[in-house]
Amino acid sequence: RFARHTLSRGVRLAYHHHMGAYVETPADVDRLLALVGDEVGLLFDSGHMTFAGGDAAAMLAKHVARVCHVHCKDVRPDVIKLARNRNWSFLEAVINGAFTVPGDGAIAFEPLLKLLHGHGYAGWLVVEAEQDPVVDPSYAYADKGSRHLRDIVRRLAA
Repeated sequence: RFARHTLSRGVRLAYHHHMGAYVETPADVDRLLALVGDEVGLLFDSGHMTFAGGDAAAMLAKHVARVCHVHCKDVRPDVIKLARNRNWSFLEAVINGAFTVPGDGAIAFEPLLKLLHGHGYAGWLVVEAEQDPVVDPSYAYADKGSRHLRDIVRRLAA
């Protein structure tokens, strides 16, 4: 009801799946979206989906019609493997570098952006990293991620 209320006033409510939260895995996202109406959108986060064991492109393809905001975050698989093997908390994984900006990790962003473009997505693409700024300086990494996404978007638009 709340989502219908906000949507009737021009604001679409979005759920953000997130590691360490109630909805984090692909199965969790599928179940949530099956239980709520179409008025509830999805904030799709490539990094959290991948960290949760999902295939970001497959999950985005499955739910692209519900996406109304996108967090573009990359992952470092070796750190995620350590986090799982050592039973790190989410915070420990972040501090140790599980996430990085687009173009600095293992996620292929071109297929994700191609899916969004093909579906007419015209919303925000937020560059995110959730990393220690002492180790990975914020501006330099934000610039790197932004350039990576901009290059892909330009190729897709051409």
